[in-house]
Amino acid sequence: MFKLNPLTIEQLKRFKSIKRGYYSFLILCFLILFSLLGELFVNNRALIVYYNKKFYFPTYTNMIPGTVFGLGYEYETNYRELQKIFKQDSQGNFVIMPLVPYDPFETDKLDGSYPPFPPSIEKKHYLGTDKTGRDVLARLLYGFRIAIFFSLLLLIFEYAIGITIGLLMGYLGGRFDLFFQRIIEIWNNIPFLYAIIIIASIVIPNFFSLLGIMIFFGWIGITWYVRTATYREREREYVLAAKVLGASTARIIISHILPNILSVIITFVPFTIAGGITALTALDYLGFGLAPPTPSWGQLLSEATEFHVKAPWIGISVISSLVVILTMVTFIGEAIREAFDPKMYTTYE
Repeated sequence: MFKLNPLTIEQLKRFKSIKRGYYSFLILCFLILFSLLGELFVNNRALIVYYNKKFYFPTYTNMIPGTVFGLGYEYETNYRELQKIFKQDSQGNFVIMPLVPYDPFETDKLDGSYPPFPPSIEKKHYLGTDKTGRDVLARLLYGFRIAIFFSLLLLIFEYAIGITIGLLMGYLGGRFDLFFQRIIEIWNNIPFLYAIIIIASIVIPNFFSLLGIMIFFGWIGITWYVRTATYREREREYVLAAKVLGASTARIIISHILPNILSVIITFVPFTIAGGITALTALDYLGFGLAPPTPSWGQLLSEATEFHVKAPWIGISVISSLVVILTMVTFIGEAIREAFDPKMYTTYE
């Protein structure tokens, strides 16, 4: 049975005692879960369709053509229109739609007017639409899901590479350390933004290609911290004792040094996630990120600058979302740093 050691339990208690960080963590976890289930709340597919004494659940199934529900077309059913038809027929059939019955790619245009449209409870565009008539709330939710999972994947791969190389540099030292120092110096001199621009001019970036580029340049930061911490730990008595007892290099690094530098690593995690979100948003804003029509906070920011007078709701929505998310991540980072700080020199109330 898995058991936490007393030090870890004490650190978790200290983390929970820092209320703004702890509650920010709970809210952020809820938002991530909410985004994973986003199709149940923001989607143009119905949650439930009851037709001719039979239930249909279109949200997570394959496309259902309109002919299935007695409509005269073979393409996917327009469930908002189907809901109106069933209400008029009064034959016991019904459609239950999500809270926001639009997906992030769908354009909703009105006769005689042009988007962007202001927020409307009647049309269920609660945060209005963008310049092409796409629902802002839908694009915010799905854009958040892309940004947060992009950041989490970026974190995993950057830390896997950076921690491995940093541990080996710090423990082995010598020529291995000098070789990777030169590699890192070269990497640091490559202008990241220019490299992205050059690559984006050759190929259209997608989620995974952009992730790969970010990993290629992003592993350096954590490497230096891990290397420095490993240099310090390798001269400790417990490492020297493990060597005397005949422990292998892999065992010393993984079982002895790594657990003792985890506090250094963990404190950077929330800030790395925040950096991933802002980097992706900035690249999308500049037009070198994910290709349209991918839901993107950066693309919404770009539209906000274009329509800041005519459609202020776009800018207010996306900027507020960015401020809230990044503030929560910062609070979580502060709480983790305090909880895992062995000196405990700072007090939060």
